[in-house]
Amino acid sequence: MRRAAVQLGMDVNPSIDIQDTFHIPPMEDRRPVPVDLVEDRKDYFIERDGARFAGTHLIIDLWGAERLDEIEHIEQALRDCVQAAGATLLHIHLHHFTPNAGVSGVAVLAESHISVHTWPEKGFAAFDVFMCGAAQPHKAIEVLKNAFRPERTDVGEHLRGRMG
Repeated sequence: MRRAAVQLGMDVNPSIDIQDTFHIPPMEDRRPVPVDLVEDRKDYFIERDGARFAGTHLIIDLWGAERLDEIEHIEQALRDCVQAAGATLLHIHLHHFTPNAGVSGVAVLAESHISVHTWPEKGFAAFDVFMCGAAQPHKAIEVLKNAFRPERTDVGEHLRGRMG
């Protein structure tokens, strides 16, 4: 894990075990339970509704959205998504394109990632929200709706690494 973090350009303290940096927020209804809390495992797989899987991957399309060319606003929305989901932010990298002023980027999380690609001239934004462990990726949906005020929101869900 440390080598991968260093390759991504993150500042990692070698004296800290990466597992010590994971924040596991308090449990709530229908919340995924990391299997490592139930068993003596360190793979952070989730058990929910009888299914065991690596994490939840949401594909979120915003149509008729606003502020898709404002890189600072997009960064704050990503930070707000991370906080709402109870995830752990490691790094955000965003790129502002010209001439259409679209933005692409990623928030790298201890629990995986949130990526964004915007087309302001079309009022369209594509978000990927993939989280494992105790994080709650569905909480990012309302944050994105509030931040970009889309006319329509389409959400797809895929359970990654589903076992059995």
